[in-house]
Amino acid sequence: MSVTTNDRWLLPEGIVELLPEQAQHLEQLRRQLVDTFYAWGYELVMPPLIEYLESLQVGTGNDLDLQTFKLIDQLTGRLMGVRADMTPQVARIDAHILKRDIPTRLCYIGPVLHTRSSGFARSRAPMQVGAELYGHDGIESDVEILRLMVETLKQAGVENIHIDLGHVGIYRELVKEAGLSPEQEVTLFEALQRKAKPDIDACLEEWSVNQSVRSHLAKLIDLNGDRSILKEASEVFRSAGESVRAALNNLIQIAEMAERHIGNLPLYFDLAELRGYRYQTGVVFAAFVPGQGQEIARGGRYDAIGEAFGRARPATGFSTDLKTLVGLSQKALPDTAGIFAPAVEDAQLDNKIAELRAKGERVVSMLPGQSGDAAGFGCDRLLKQGDNGWEVVSS
Repeated sequence: MSVTTNDRWLLPEGIVELLPEQAQHLEQLRRQLVDTFYAWGYELVMPPLIEYLESLQVGTGNDLDLQTFKLIDQLTGRLMGVRADMTPQVARIDAHILKRDIPTRLCYIGPVLHTRSSGFARSRAPMQVGAELYGHDGIESDVEILRLMVETLKQAGVENIHIDLGHVGIYRELVKEAGLSPEQEVTLFEALQRKAKPDIDACLEEWSVNQSVRSHLAKLIDLNGDRSILKEASEVFRSAGESVRAALNNLIQIAEMAERHIGNLPLYFDLAELRGYRYQTGVVFAAFVPGQGQEIARGGRYDAIGEAFGRARPATGFSTDLKTLVGLSQKALPDTAGIFAPAVEDAQLDNKIAELRAKGERVVSMLPGQSGDAAGFGCDRLLKQGDNGWEVVSS
């Protein structure tokens, strides 16, 4: 299709550009979050934007095959991919490069690219931000990641947050008890995500699943609500296998610890919520705000992801989109402030400007013959020459 002159300004669907105010807001938040992660002990890593495809498609990467742009490396002829998720890359860094025996905390912020629009802003180019904790399999690390996710949202100025928690281990263990084939497991999983109770009942009957296990699986979609749901689930799964009860108990312990650490944020539980099921191995959680049908941040435990890189380690983490957070932020940007300097060739003026900039001030130097005043350049003060040299005065 030919491109006309009038079409050259158009951007692809799902691709946006940030104008000065938006870009400044995003950059301020990026710096703030890097500092916050550092204060929590998380080390910043910067994986490459593009890698060989097989490296990107492990763990979470397999789920993202359709979201990954692919191209041929002109140097080697091998298939490469533009990352659609940074999580597998960070797992590779932990397992294959750092190879530490102690718990490792890593964080990242960078662009990813999707073949199709997704997320709150329907963007194909999110700015992914997240944190991962490797090498510890206790509930303490899961709660730390959950707390850091909440802190990230609060730092961004997102309000009215509520947290949705589930545990994929409950469903995984029930499927094992039911003896389902991989194809049957996929069919049941899809029905659960639709919360299609008639389809679930029909499948379980057709597959002649044990009556007790059938009852447990069928009741999953009803186990959603506030904290009381966990007590109800304990009764429902009283006769389930030990591994099912252990997964539920893990979720209960995480909920109890989380409630002590995240203040009065409402917790909502849904035992049929299996987001990230194909790679998550334990607790899963997501953050929602009123008026948005999709989660704005998500995380959970995914212990198996490092195995593909030769070193399986316990792992838990979260991620969100920086652009989404900026769009939802209730924080007002600071009023534009700056100092307008005249177009004068003067060594003392140059020294004064350098001194002010070193102190963090924003100084805009006027250009000879230009139009526009101080206010037009976002400046609320001027540099004027006085008895004591160059001085800052109100505009």
